[in-house]
Amino acid sequence: MSFYRGILLTSLLVPSALAGSYSLSQSNVGSEFLSNFQWENITDPTNGRVEYVTQSTALAENLTYTSSDTFIMRADYTTTLDASGPGRKSNRIKSNTKYNTHVAVFDIRHMPQGCGTWPALWEADDTVGTSAGEVDILEGVNDVSPDSVTLHTNGTCTMPSNRTMLGTALSNDCSSSASVENGNNGCPVNAPYTSSYGTVFNTYGGGWYAVERTSEYIRVWFWSRNGTTTPSEVSSGASNINTDSWGTPIAYFPDTNCNLKDLFGNHNIIIDLTFCGSWAGEAFGPAGCPGNCTDYVNSNPSAFENAYWEFAAARVYLPSSSASNSSNATSTSNFSAASPSSTSSGSYVTQALSVPVLLSMLIGAVYIMN
Repeated sequence: MSFYRGILLTSLLVPSALAGSYSLSQSNVGSEFLSNFQWENITDPTNGRVEYVTQSTALAENLTYTSSDTFIMRADYTTTLDASGPGRKSNRIKSNTKYNTHVAVFDIRHMPQGCGTWPALWEADDTVGTSAGEVDILEGVNDVSPDSVTLHTNGTCTMPSNRTMLGTALSNDCSSSASVENGNNGCPVNAPYTSSYGTVFNTYGGGWYAVERTSEYIRVWFWSRNGTTTPSEVSSGASNINTDSWGTPIAYFPDTNCNLKDLFGNHNIIIDLTFCGSWAGEAFGPAGCPGNCTDYVNSNPSAFENAYWEFAAARVYLPSSSASNSSNATSTSNFSAASPSSTSSGSYVTQALSVPVLLSMLIGAVYIMN
């Protein structure tokens, strides 16, 4: 009987050993961004002073361009705007594929900076708002560092006050209806480094952001390019990674009092740059920016010469045992949004188990009961 208990215990230990193992599913470098992302020329849901353009317009007006190892998307910085006309031209893109359990690693050389700017790198199903959850990986306004990593959810989702992470929690209530001091909502965690955002981030040549999402937790890491602790598999863009060797994340969101499986559905990766709006506009004056945000954006085009994203790469990894499993990656064109309660998300631990491991667990359970 003790022999079979041993089999069961060994089987139960296997998932934790595999929990951080992922294999490369999609690598976006240079022009691959153009084919693997779609441009959303939509009305800005945050009421920003922005005009999101199509990919063809972005390419024609040099607001988007690529080289063999570079992808850039930027705001217009030459046009003085008519106060009664459209906002400043910019880009909002999202991945053609939706993801569930996965890791995404972003090698970023430069991010938008300047008063009035509101850049964001995030994951969500933006067709349904926060009803399928939202993960803000890199976001802030008006050059005020550090980065804020935030979850937004419907329903009840709270985080424990004590978590193993490097950042500082500003709120533990992730509900989108929960107000935070700066007028934002959700459960933001401020990164511990000024190099994580804005001008300091750019001065150091950027760095790497990584997000890991499972049904049990969401983790976000940041490594500055001038640092010495970046895992080699991150900086090299390795085909196989193990997040368990990456050290303590800047933000950690466990499912202790939050059913991540039900509250978070399949997500696109979204990258955008807007201006003013419901956050940057409200925080414009307190950030030390001059005058009125909308007037500033309209009248000072040259102020946005550095308002651009430059990516060396964006790589997406799926669990090693199911790198081609459609439950973890879904083509947007084939996806119909499901309600959070019917999401296809599943525990990575369950997905990772091989047939022999499952059998030995079942055998062990039977013998223990006997």
